[in-house]
Amino acid sequence: MDAIELLTADHQKVETLFSRFEAAGPRATTTKRRLVDQIITELSVHAGIEEMLFYPAVRRADSALGDQVLEALEEHHGAKTFLAELERLPAQAERFDAKVAVLIEQIRHHVKEEEGELFPAVRKVMSKEDLADLGEALENAKATAPTRAHPHQPDVPPFNIVMGLPMAIADRAVGAVRHLVSR
Repeated sequence: MDAIELLTADHQKVETLFSRFEAAGPRATTTKRRLVDQIITELSVHAGIEEMLFYPAVRRADSALGDQVLEALEEHHGAKTFLAELERLPAQAERFDAKVAVLIEQIRHHVKEEEGELFPAVRKVMSKEDLADLGEALENAKATAPTRAHPHQPDVPPFNIVMGLPMAIADRAVGAVRHLVSR
């Protein structure tokens, strides 16, 4: 799977979670909490691998795509802020559904831009072999990407890579403890 196919598959997975959230009833707080926790993990990993590998590769391939990458990074920052807030917000909170609705709207906008503008441009400037190699690297990076949102952490190399692994280890430890506590 090449890089763009992998990232598009991630987008589809998150869209499925969004649709399930939107279909949940107003009192389905347990289901909504579980879905939002999955959304947080999926989007955090996705943003992490894009920031560590995909966006830098795009900028190296064609500096003219730099403005699109910078806009995507800003959209990631906004999404990570929402994700961090949602992680702490109980599903019963008055603003929970509204905050998720705004997150969904922002992510759908981001995906539309990436899939409609950035990805086609990247296909023009990167070879099939480079995209395949990048796809493999992105897949491998998922194992060590942060699983929680960190809006105040660096989002460009080399500092995001240096900080990424310790954050990913901490995220997985927090996840394991939460899993044990919820049993």
